[in-house]
Amino acid sequence: MHDMVERAGLRVAPVLARFVEERALPGTGISAEHFWAGAAAIFGRLTPENAALLAERDRLQARIDRWHATCPSALVAARTQQEFLSAIGYLVPEPAPFTIGTQSVDPELATMAGPQLVVPVLNARFLLNAANARWGSLYDALYGTDALPGAPKPGGYDRARGAQVIGWAKAFLDRAAPLATGTWLEWQGAGDPPLADPRQFVGRAGANLLLVHHGLHIEVVIDPAHPIGRDDRAGIADIRLEAALSTIVDLEDSVAAVDAEDKVAAYANWLGLMRGELTASFDKGGRTVARSLAEDRRYVGRDGTERELPGRSLLLVRNVGHLMTTPAIRLPDGGDAPEGILDAIMTSLIALHDLKSLGTARNSRTGSVYIVKPKLHGPAEAAFANDLFDAVEDLLGLARHTLKIGVMDEERRTSANLAACIHAVKDRIFFINTGFLDRTGDEIHTAMRAGPMMRKGEIKGSDWIKAYEDRNVQIGLACGFAGRAQIGKGMWAAPDRMADMLEQKIAHPLSGATTAWVPSPTAATLHTIHYHLVDAFARQAVRAREPVASLERLLTAPVAQARDWSPQAIRAELDNNAQGILGYVVRWVDQGIGCSKVPDIYDVGLMEDRATLRISSQHIANWLMHGVCTRDDVEAAFRRMAAKVDAQNAGDPHYRPLLADADDNLAFEAARALVFQGAAQPNGYTEPLLHCFRMRAKQDARENSRAAEQRIEAPQAA
Repeated sequence: MHDMVERAGLRVAPVLARFVEERALPGTGISAEHFWAGAAAIFGRLTPENAALLAERDRLQARIDRWHATCPSALVAARTQQEFLSAIGYLVPEPAPFTIGTQSVDPELATMAGPQLVVPVLNARFLLNAANARWGSLYDALYGTDALPGAPKPGGYDRARGAQVIGWAKAFLDRAAPLATGTWLEWQGAGDPPLADPRQFVGRAGANLLLVHHGLHIEVVIDPAHPIGRDDRAGIADIRLEAALSTIVDLEDSVAAVDAEDKVAAYANWLGLMRGELTASFDKGGRTVARSLAEDRRYVGRDGTERELPGRSLLLVRNVGHLMTTPAIRLPDGGDAPEGILDAIMTSLIALHDLKSLGTARNSRTGSVYIVKPKLHGPAEAAFANDLFDAVEDLLGLARHTLKIGVMDEERRTSANLAACIHAVKDRIFFINTGFLDRTGDEIHTAMRAGPMMRKGEIKGSDWIKAYEDRNVQIGLACGFAGRAQIGKGMWAAPDRMADMLEQKIAHPLSGATTAWVPSPTAATLHTIHYHLVDAFARQAVRAREPVASLERLLTAPVAQARDWSPQAIRAELDNNAQGILGYVVRWVDQGIGCSKVPDIYDVGLMEDRATLRISSQHIANWLMHGVCTRDDVEAAFRRMAAKVDAQNAGDPHYRPLLADADDNLAFEAARALVFQGAAQPNGYTEPLLHCFRMRAKQDARENSRAAEQRIEAPQAA
């Protein structure tokens, strides 16, 4: 604490104090004295409540553990646990029917349906790619991926592949914006397109045509001088789709931010986005490419009036949950500050630059700030988040409910009490979603002592997941989300498998969800096709008439009934889990990379974040607890998979092999700890251990750097 600076009784890391006072506050009309005094008051009032909520999690888990230990079988538990969970306060009474009252929600979240990106805040290039993914080239997305059979031949433009792409894209136009007669492939391009529904033609940008379908815009690029357009009978050079309507800028699962320097780097990038000033330069093919935020797009409507469409994805920000603390601020009692409280204060302060138009671009056109809140456990924690947002609004002089909340339905206690959670934030909620990985990790941890869990592949097909996905949509609709707020679904993790995505991810709009996560701008362009093929709001009208899936189905844990796995099957499951853990942890601990394309055991690249780690580590911990495997079995799996992960990363010059010195390798030690200490981790979360090992790795790097400097200086001094 000796290098911390004092602010209103708080001890603040100098790098954070400078950022707040020199970059975040100027222009907002808020003085440093007012800000720090208000922040100290928020920490003083809400930190004890935060701690009490975490203690309640532990109390409930201890009661559930004892209950499972004394139940004669998991089947009995499934029939009787609702009464038990109500008695201990895990389940709360359902609220009376209500409709959310959220106001001033941007159309991207309330009245439009389309893809959503999630991007790590620490990577400026990825941030800009995501923010600019509001519009994407359909020709490019089809040409360069496996979305269509085959692949382009190397050595320049492949005309055969191009013809395949153009044929597919124009067939899509025939479905989304059909002509009154003929097809888009036959259209000669003279004058306005003769649409079957003329209302779909809404304007032009020069020669380009602007169409609309299901609330999403399509720009048909007309350029007879273009290498593609000159060979097209209508001069069509491309078809641009309105794609990523919104993007979650993530400070949580996809980043490795463990100290004040990391947090300030995250906040600085969020500030760059809110001011429209973020840029990034990178090498591409031997030349330096500079990237910045795209400008809005201007068109002339059919009536001759000018209109402007957003050129960028609407940006949301995901704060961390209630669990972790941060050394960026020390409280008067010497303890680290709750990180979730700091995130709420800082990301909202930074968003003032958007609300007050202090930069060069606008994000929210309705004057709202959209904060996604993960890992809430039940209605009391949702209510606490609401109180926190109230306090931040008061600190910053914002009208009540300017700060909107997105509730991630990814913990069992939230899923089981979803209506009550929504009710606790009913006047500021803009979003609920589902996420298979974190939700499954919490399912395993909550029912850790109920018995050995199914294999992971079998869990995906278990009935509780179907009930979970259905209840999320059904309860959201019953609470009035249609036309007011998003209902979202989870990530497509394989960015190189676009054909599979096109086939499978149409299930999300069919479910009545108005958004779903995608891993890249290209995936967003392709996934937006699903929202043209399916009217998500029409599907909501159908699903709103369904009864809500039963709570009993949701609470039936995926405990294996037949436990006749062969030694080979057990080994394969351990290898799969161990490889996934190691492949992700080694980048997190050694390089501070919180999200990247990590090869799985079959060498398929998957966009991984901490959620993957949670389910894999909890699954092995569960099998260890119930004797499905031994510690020696797990150790052997880690050794086998460390060799595979080392081979998969052999081309990375920054990679430190796991087996080069496995007995003194922090990443290897962290992976083992996640499993062997997994049952004792709070709610099965990986953050406490990952943060510990990453901080040790950063300290080792600093010490090694100092030692290297001393070795260089010593001969010079001599």
